[in-house]
Amino acid sequence: MRWPGEVPELGWSRGGDRRVSVLAYGVGLGFRAVGERHCVGARGNVCPLGAVVPGRSTGGRCAECARLDRAHSVAADTMADDPRTYRVYLAWFGPGMVKVGITGEERGAARLREQGALAFSWLGRGPLMAARRTEEVLRAALGVPDRIPYAKKRAVRGQLPGPEERAGAVAELYARAAALEGRGWPESLERLPLEVVDQVGVFGLDRAPDPDPDPGRSVREGGTAPVRAVQELVDGGVVAGRLVAAAGPDLHLAVADGSVVVLDTRLITGWDLTSVTRAAEATEATGSDVHVPLIDIGGGGVQGGLF
Repeated sequence: MRWPGEVPELGWSRGGDRRVSVLAYGVGLGFRAVGERHCVGARGNVCPLGAVVPGRSTGGRCAECARLDRAHSVAADTMADDPRTYRVYLAWFGPGMVKVGITGEERGAARLREQGALAFSWLGRGPLMAARRTEEVLRAALGVPDRIPYAKKRAVRGQLPGPEERAGAVAELYARAAALEGRGWPESLERLPLEVVDQVGVFGLDRAPDPDPDPGRSVREGGTAPVRAVQELVDGGVVAGRLVAAAGPDLHLAVADGSVVVLDTRLITGWDLTSVTRAAEATEATGSDVHVPLIDIGGGGVQGGLF
């Protein structure tokens, strides 16, 4: 899943053929997983082992390909001579969840959308190592983490504060960070002014889903907050629903029982998929159109078996 702009896209490949599906809220989405899940390789190269990877892995790579992929990433600090300009950002993912990070300036806000940041502001721009040094200084001084688990991000999406509170949280973090300028900040990093960008609307989280096309069933009746998440795909497992929101790698799907299920699209990579329709794949026994293991988002017990 990619966020090149303010609309999410799914990238697909079959052999050497590649295509992109632009996603739209309110549109149906469904597929069946087939066979085994295989490593997706590294840096555009096929996995030489054709390794099978676990269904619950969000990386979708075997250990060797994961090592090779990370070895050439900015996060590995192996690109000290990178001539590009980088930006330092301050991101808010929900109450009490903020982080500092860096991204290539030419990517714009794509990295923030990929992480599911609900609001953010740029802090500074400069060479890679200056941005990296600033990131490290701020993490230590402000006591913010270098990453926030997606499970925690999902747990708060159904009960977000208003835009003023979201902007206020980012502004407060910005003020704390700006107060440290001159105390560990590299001189080559140019500070940028506070400008809070709110992405809740981009993700479709600012509105209730439209009623299901079936007049006898409405998503509103079951609540709009996501309550379950796909834990893994399995051979023959079906996921189908109507896309009502998306954030980071997650798709929020309204399903037949009136609830909203989250699908982390990182769990899709490496699977062969075939298309399905919601109605055709629902079972009379359960009335469900999600036939893969699910887990409660709020930290409850795992719902075992296929649904």
